[in-house]
Amino acid sequence: ERVENPTAIAFGEIPNFPTSTVQGHKGRLVIGTLKGKKVAVMQGRIHVYEGYPLNQTTLPVRVMKAMGAHTLVVTNSCGGIHPRFNPGDLMLINDHINLMGVNPLIGPNDDRLGVRFPPMAGAYSHEYRQLAHKVAREKGITLKEGIYCALTGPAYETPAEVRFLERSGADAVGMSTVPEVLVARHSELEVLGISCVTNVLHQGPSQDTHHEVLAAANEAGPRFQDLILGFIEEHTK
Repeated sequence: ERVENPTAIAFGEIPNFPTSTVQGHKGRLVIGTLKGKKVAVMQGRIHVYEGYPLNQTTLPVRVMKAMGAHTLVVTNSCGGIHPRFNPGDLMLINDHINLMGVNPLIGPNDDRLGVRFPPMAGAYSHEYRQLAHKVAREKGITLKEGIYCALTGPAYETPAEVRFLERSGADAVGMSTVPEVLVARHSELEVLGISCVTNVLHQGPSQDTHHEVLAAANEAGPRFQDLILGFIEEHTK
């Protein structure tokens, strides 16, 4: 909604694009400018648990790359596993654990899009993370950092799964993002990842509903936007 001179295109109007089915995801591609920089923003995303194959779930990343994008900013709502996380916290993703059991790069590799075995060390740009921390300090935004673990969902985690994830080194857990990042790095896009902690799991599995998750995400929205806009502004200097 803060994109200037926007052109909004419903996902359903774009050939082969999947459509978002989750409450709170409007399902539009908004193209315009932010802080003088050309952007394409997905207003809503597509998840594996909606039943789409991964080549469709991650198609928007391929499209953005073909449009000329060089940076991908990924955002999500997540459950906080780290004991210092509270609802509404923003967490920079510095690494991820893929426990979805699938990978969007499985299958024949198109060498025009990327190499067969893309490295994932440094998948989340160190330079971008430093820039995001700088913006957060200047704007008085508390910004934490950690490892994001992706499961397929849509069921929330069991108590045993939460304990397993904590012992595996995960600081937060969600149902998205990792497939897009894998394709982004395969496409040589630089990535900044930011999670919003909408519920906490370190005191036991959350009983929050999707409605409560949306409410927590909306409360953090202004800080989230300020951080991303500040990053875009600094990135263009």
